[in-house]
Amino acid sequence: MSETFDVTQELDVRGLNCPMPLVKSRKAVNALPVGGVLKVVATDRGSVKDFQAWAKTAKNIELVAQEETEQDGQTLYIHYLKRTS
Repeated sequence: MSETFDVTQELDVRGLNCPMPLVKSRKAVNALPVGGVLKVVATDRGSVKDFQAWAKTAKNIELVAQEETEQDGQTLYIHYLKRTS
């Protein structure tokens, strides 16, 4: 990832499948201050498209980055969400 973000909070949703990563992320984003960034760490491959779709329809978030990495033989999907209002 070329950009860096001041992460306000990190949410670990590893092992959870759709829709739980989104459900937990929505709750966490709503608790952030405006301008805060939530880093979500997921193992659900479908979360990549789920977060993209949510960001297109949500009024109070911006999906500022996504990345994929390997850790301990497991693929992690990392999403950065910024609260905009």
